[in-house]
Amino acid sequence: LGMFSELKFPVPWGHVAAKAWGPSDGHPVLCLHGWLDNANTFDKLIPLLPRDCYYVAMDFSGHGLSSHRPAGSPYHFLDYVTDVRRVAAALQWRRFTLMGHSMAFLLYCFISPQFCFLYPEMVDKLILLENLGFLLDPEDTEAWLKSKRMVIDRLLSLEAKQQTPKARSPEAALQRLLEANRHLTAEGGAILLQRGATETPAG
Repeated sequence: LGMFSELKFPVPWGHVAAKAWGPSDGHPVLCLHGWLDNANTFDKLIPLLPRDCYYVAMDFSGHGLSSHRPAGSPYHFLDYVTDVRRVAAALQWRRFTLMGHSMAFLLYCFISPQFCFLYPEMVDKLILLENLGFLLDPEDTEAWLKSKRMVIDRLLSLEAKQQTPKARSPEAALQRLLEANRHLTAEGGAILLQRGATETPAG
């Protein structure tokens, strides 16, 4: 398990990098590093672990060899949870073990437990190294779970459907805008389209 391979997973702003150890058909284990660390956090640990697992240690966005988010974009904890979901989807893992590490910053120690909380059907085991659990007021649990999971799932669904924007005539563009925004008048829609549409050779 001393030998590893480098992986890259495409994301809208570049890629998420990762290191992988062990047989690719082994039990999947996704390893999450801590605050200002990277996938090398696990270099000394992985060789000591069972050899029948496939360990993938990802670099969170802006860490290690992963792309930084665009300038001016915040690094919010839920974005990191979404990155975990992206990597799991790219690996086509339906169920896996999640191993999270953090020493100094509470934001990071919430990523692994939050992912488990949001997607319990995907995680067979959670391993926390120097970590804390994720606690919510019981009264807030259901609403938090529903809203956060919906945000992540909708975002990933939109990313999967990315396609070249359609070219429409000015009249067709106005009609489409009015259908999607029934509160708009034709005059209001035309005003918005002056700045909300771009003319191309195709229309």
